[in-house]
Amino acid sequence: MDDLMFSIKIQTAAKSIGGIDLFFERTPDMVLSRIREKQPSLVIFDLNSKRMNPLRVIGQMKADPDLVGIRTLGFVSHVDAETIAAARAVGIDQVLARSAFAAQLGDILTTA
Repeated sequence: MDDLMFSIKIQTAAKSIGGIDLFFERTPDMVLSRIREKQPSLVIFDLNSKRMNPLRVIGQMKADPDLVGIRTLGFVSHVDAETIAAARAVGIDQVLARSAFAAQLGDILTTA
């Protein structure tokens, strides 16, 4: 996740709920490695990240029989219709505008 503000929001929400293990990876290869290792119930992507290439990572997850069942959620600028469409095309499970993601974060982490 490139956006420090959203990283902090996620960490703060998880801490207030308790009992949630979070992992933030810095490279696409580490994301897939960590997902294979931990088998999380949810993987959250910043779809506007330039460094992480989230669309490629999501596509690789959804093409892998061992990872396809792991739920994916992406947040994105609400005006970025091209990225939203591309994320849906590679198989993301849910896309939210950045503002909706921030507003629903507690519920998202609780149901993960």
